[in-house]
Amino acid sequence: MNPIPPAEDHGTLVDRIRQDLLDGYDEELELEIEDRHYTADGHDPVRSDDERSARMSYFKSLFHLQGELVKLQDWVQATGQKVVILFEGRDAAGKGGVIKRITQRLNPRVCRTVALPAPNDREKTQWYFQRYVSHLPAAGEMVLFDRSWYNRAGVERVMGFCSEDEVEEFFRSVPEFERMLVRSGIKLIKYWFSITDDEQHLRFLSRIHDPLKQWKLSPMDLESRRRWEDYTKVKEDMLERTHIPEAPWWVVQAVDKKRARLNCIHHLLEQFDYHEIVKPPVVLPARERHEDYHREPVPAEMIVPEVY
Repeated sequence: MNPIPPAEDHGTLVDRIRQDLLDGYDEELELEIEDRHYTADGHDPVRSDDERSARMSYFKSLFHLQGELVKLQDWVQATGQKVVILFEGRDAAGKGGVIKRITQRLNPRVCRTVALPAPNDREKTQWYFQRYVSHLPAAGEMVLFDRSWYNRAGVERVMGFCSEDEVEEFFRSVPEFERMLVRSGIKLIKYWFSITDDEQHLRFLSRIHDPLKQWKLSPMDLESRRRWEDYTKVKEDMLERTHIPEAPWWVVQAVDKKRARLNCIHHLLEQFDYHEIVKPPVVLPARERHEDYHREPVPAEMIVPEVY
């Protein structure tokens, strides 16, 4: 794709970038907003009535699904389930966004995210799956891999970080590795986030023009943009050769980021026959008071200045 859009499309592209930037700011607002605090007629002058209505609908659906995720978490912990969820897709496909929404209201001791860096010199000499095994869950845990062992079938293959012989060995090994995980009692779910060529182009432009997101663009990301077709070929090969009954791939249509998050979470919940765990009522104990207790004042030099 030509990185410079035709002049007649410039206005449309600018508007789409604006919308993408707004979506990015929404991602941060969602960390604080509760449905009981948000109103559709709030201070949001840059959105139309339809956009505000759609945003309100999105938040309501998100908060409902997150409530169900809390129930799932409690069930996983109470019944000793072991859950592994893989999130794969092109750069800027939205994997991190949905992971953030899944873990946002969960206990990090029960549900944790693993995002491994490139292997170091020692790890490069190990069995390929070895560094992932140490992060697998114990009973009562959920582990979300933000990229996984499928790096070998994707970025490592495209960028020449491994040989074709190593790729073929990966394809021979990974079905058996995953079947072994499933036989051990692990529930393994694999998601591929699918976006179009045009949408990735737009999201990269948005990152370039947003100083809060420029750090997300690495030289590897830029190179992946150039090699779109190479990534398409290896992705198709990967899905075909590793889609097994014990651990099938699920493709999330991710051009619309908000719909993708809701659809993925809804589908994830459907993979479990979970139920709400009844807990005893929480009773706040009375605070003990002792006549000989005196609170010492905090020295003024230790106080953080109240700038705001």
